[in-house]
Amino acid sequence: MYAMSLGEDGAELRPLEPWQAEEFLLHMDRGREFIGRYIGLADAVADLESARAFLQGYAEKAAADAGRIHGIWADGTLVGGVLFRTMDIKQGTAEAGCWLEPSAVGRGLVTRAARLIIDWAVEERGIHRVEWWAASANEASVAVARRLGMTREGVLRQSYCHRGERYDMEIWSALAPEWRAGRTSS
Repeated sequence: MYAMSLGEDGAELRPLEPWQAEEFLLHMDRGREFIGRYIGLADAVADLESARAFLQGYAEKAAADAGRIHGIWADGTLVGGVLFRTMDIKQGTAEAGCWLEPSAVGRGLVTRAARLIIDWAVEERGIHRVEWWAASANEASVAVARRLGMTREGVLRQSYCHRGERYDMEIWSALAPEWRAGRTSS
């Protein structure tokens, strides 16, 4: 299996695959409430069967070139991840996202990991538009979009219902020419 370094701190980005369902579930259990505050991932991965099914769904998306999922490991432990929830190669669009357990917050891991997968999507897969959707209340996710140099395009008011509460959703994006220009200027 391959791993990509996320910097001098030893953190790595690796594919997250169905055979890792047990490790994925343990990770989810460590961060369930924190991860589940704004996204449904923690609710979708409730036991080993659902963890395996979730990762299998992404394996099928990868095989169809319609999505990808990668884990972030720090000190040999799965602590979060980044993904392309959707990818439409024909249209040149993708929606990126992330999650992280509390032990790994504040280290820049998600920003570094997201940069790697967006670079890959733009340069290797020809993606023209990468979107980042985040609940306005999810300040950490909004901050990642800003650090990535994305443009805030708008807010869908109360468009997302999660655990019985309605959230405004912000849509951020980067277009391939902007992404490349931002990469060379930093």
